[in-house]
Amino acid sequence: MTSYEAAGVDIAAGERAVELMKSRVARARRPEVVDDASGFAGLFDASAFLRYKRPLLATSTDGVGTKVDLARRLGVYDTVGHDLVGMVIDDLAVCGAEPLFMTDYIACGKVVPERIADIVGGIADGCALAGCALVGGETAEHPGLLEADEFDIAGAGTGVVEAGELLGPDRVRPGDAVIAMASSGIHSNGYSLVRHILAATDLALESQPSELDRPLGEELLTPTRIYAQDCLALTRAGGVRAFAHITGGGLAANLARSLPPTADAALRRASWEVPAVFRVLQGHGDVPQAEMDKTFNLGVGMAAIVAPDAADEALRLLAARGVPSWVLGEITEGTGQAVLA
Repeated sequence: MTSYEAAGVDIAAGERAVELMKSRVARARRPEVVDDASGFAGLFDASAFLRYKRPLLATSTDGVGTKVDLARRLGVYDTVGHDLVGMVIDDLAVCGAEPLFMTDYIACGKVVPERIADIVGGIADGCALAGCALVGGETAEHPGLLEADEFDIAGAGTGVVEAGELLGPDRVRPGDAVIAMASSGIHSNGYSLVRHILAATDLALESQPSELDRPLGEELLTPTRIYAQDCLALTRAGGVRAFAHITGGGLAANLARSLPPTADAALRRASWEVPAVFRVLQGHGDVPQAEMDKTFNLGVGMAAIVAPDAADEALRLLAARGVPSWVLGEITEGTGQAVLA
């Protein structure tokens, strides 16, 4: 007899996954969230916007990319949820938006309740760190399109910012300081190159190169640092002109997106030491420096452009919040380029 289950879709497993994730999702909540008894939609009380003169909604969507393949191979599923929140919510932080809520989407070959609960639990934990609510999501079983152990995740987030406080290139001036905030590792960009290096060299996920203090696989799955609340704290302290989230394309390309056409960012490569995991990948993969620069964050996950007299306070505030930071460079007159030298 033909059935949905015979076609590879297990509805009961999906329901079991929902039950397993409920307690962790409940921690990713804000007071503005309104329960929808049907569960078809996430509800958010927009009367919270009444305190704004002209509220602008900001939205972002992203995924984790091929990092999920390493999670699958290592059987570790809770960290990629943090990565998803970092990729989505920290994009909102760039314009000065406060993150409000997020939804997720998981596609998999087979619903394994414990695995799905770990993934969503990681997303919920990341949302709690970012200060936003996880108001809904979807898990789709795609037998025949994905192998039983394969999955992919994506998400979308919404935030709000006062129109008069919108951050961006138009605020940036020559003389401003560029503050770097350290990444926790590779974050979620460049993993196609990472996987290529693993396949083409003697590096193995289980190995521990002498430069690292833990196995390579564990290092590569280090979750993305989530900067949203740190960026908001800097903004409230005053003097912030713009942020740049350092994702695909590397440090210079992403920072250039936050520059006006009349200014450059002069960045000092000697101002920080590139973390060991990047050096390991570069050395074993024989990757040219220019390729490293445009593929990885190289240890800088977020950058803030601040007024010259706000730089010292920004460094003190970030240190108090446990975020390693330093002066990466300064803004000069130019043509909208970020130059790493």
